[in-house]
Amino acid sequence: MLIKEIEQQIVEEFSIFTDWMDKYEYLIELGKSLPLIKDSDKQESNLIKGCQSRVWLNAEFKEGYLFFTADSDAIITKGIISLLIRVFSGRTPQEILSSDVSFIEQIGLKENLSPTRANGLLSMIKQIKYFALLYSVKK
Repeated sequence: MLIKEIEQQIVEEFSIFTDWMDKYEYLIELGKSLPLIKDSDKQESNLIKGCQSRVWLNAEFKEGYLFFTADSDAIITKGIISLLIRVFSGRTPQEILSSDVSFIEQIGLKENLSPTRANGLLSMIKQIKYFALLYSVKK
């Protein structure tokens, strides 16, 4: 499935909810289903800078594809990173770098987050794209 198709699925899932409190609840549920990150990957070097909460993001490059695992100590943030992993994990660096993450605007996520969480969201995207750039050069 293409990144755009996954993004469209997410837009459709969020369109079911009319109230942002319900969307937050959905984000929390998504966070609960995030696969556990290895304890050994919860290290300082995997912490995303610019997030108010602690968010660990680990990337593994296998056979031309990037795979991400993550965790956060905040439940909504954990839901946000789970959305990003759903979209970007298992993709080539080039697919990640060429994506526009427009689904974030379409579901209204950015404008319904506090300024600090919105900055954290941008930091998460930036870190994922950084890994993609790093591994696109390492090929």
